[in-house]
Amino acid sequence: MAKLDTAQLVEEQGKNCKQVVCVRCKSKILPPKMGTYEEFEFELESMTKETAGTKEVLGQYFRVEDMFDFDNMGFTNTVENIKYLSCSDCEVGPLGYHDLNTKKSYIALARVAYDG
Repeated sequence: MAKLDTAQLVEEQGKNCKQVVCVRCKSKILPPKMGTYEEFEFELESMTKETAGTKEVLGQYFRVEDMFDFDNMGFTNTVENIKYLSCSDCEVGPLGYHDLNTKKSYIALARVAYDG
């Protein structure tokens, strides 16, 4: 599992310092300073058609405290107390997940782009 260099993405307080945008359509997903950087492993379905049905373990996330902190985010149907996150404009995903137990969302750094 490759780690992304977070020097340009995370400020000293651990918040995202850039606008998070969709990797495909560049729609705004999360404003600056609304996500907190965390490292842990979680398995997400592949985003590409070529590897559909396979899972990928990702380890770098921005934790979002409230689903209303997003600019634009789609939520899938519930699967075992998890809703997967997708771009609400082009529906690419999963970009991360929402935990129904804690009400927190997690965006995988490797599955989004950054603006600014």
